[in-house]
Amino acid sequence: MSQFGKVAVLLGGHSAEREVSLRSGNAVLKALQAAGIDAFAFDPQEKPLSALSQLNVDRVFIALHGRGGEDGTVQGALEYLGLPYTGSGVLGSALAMDKVRCKHLFSAAGLSTSPYEVVDANQPFDVEAIIERHGKVMVKPSHEGSSIGMSQASNANELSIALQEAFKFDSQVLVERWITGREFTVAMLGSDVLPVIEMTTPNSFYDYQAKYQSTTTQYHCPAALSSGETSTLQALAKHAFDLVGASGWGRVDAMQDKEGHFYLLEVNTVPGMTEKSLVPMAAKAVGLTFEQLVVRILEQTL
Repeated sequence: MSQFGKVAVLLGGHSAEREVSLRSGNAVLKALQAAGIDAFAFDPQEKPLSALSQLNVDRVFIALHGRGGEDGTVQGALEYLGLPYTGSGVLGSALAMDKVRCKHLFSAAGLSTSPYEVVDANQPFDVEAIIERHGKVMVKPSHEGSSIGMSQASNANELSIALQEAFKFDSQVLVERWITGREFTVAMLGSDVLPVIEMTTPNSFYDYQAKYQSTTTQYHCPAALSSGETSTLQALAKHAFDLVGASGWGRVDAMQDKEGHFYLLEVNTVPGMTEKSLVPMAAKAVGLTFEQLVVRILEQTL
């Protein structure tokens, strides 16, 4: 493991996903150290990234979620410092983090995604007209992850409340037509597409509480899909991952409606990385332990 040199695990940070990032980063750090790698934790909230230059760091494992860590910002800083890092580059990170531009890309490329529109806090909008066009909708801040700031709306009053909540996090908000159906995720590891996972929850959707707090959320890996459906979904996810310029590792979320059609939701370039997270779950299904998974991800920096 000496080939890796000294490894900084970036965790914590300034975003609304700080607590999730601390959990991911500490799990990654523990696994790297267990593998015999000289790794240490580095929290950009506590010291500037420029300090990495004085610490003789050879490479960086990014376990930062959300703004400042998953949006191309830290990737650009590490490029400037000349430090190899895990995951997607500047452009892929920035595009994947921007839900609005991701949707524009999916639509332009003809990839299946739910009908949507963009609401800007600084521009006039008509909640009644939006509901009339789409019916029930999902409201998402453009630049947040972990379902932060997301909510559903079935009428104009609910939509108005949902938008005001989303505007606390972002001035641009994505409003998607609601899809009733099954929720899936597809993990990427290098050039490999890992087995599909289905998430089921008694909640109305796979929200923050279902992801991180609930004991009733269930995960099925590999998902109960036909071989044809599995291939279709994996191909759709890989196309979306490549389209936004993502690389290295990550996750693509999707849904399937009652008629069996798949719809892309979003691309995640730094997904959760606790031992109970979705990418480690998919890796386990192909025989990779959590420790082997983090080493595989770090190997991409060599």
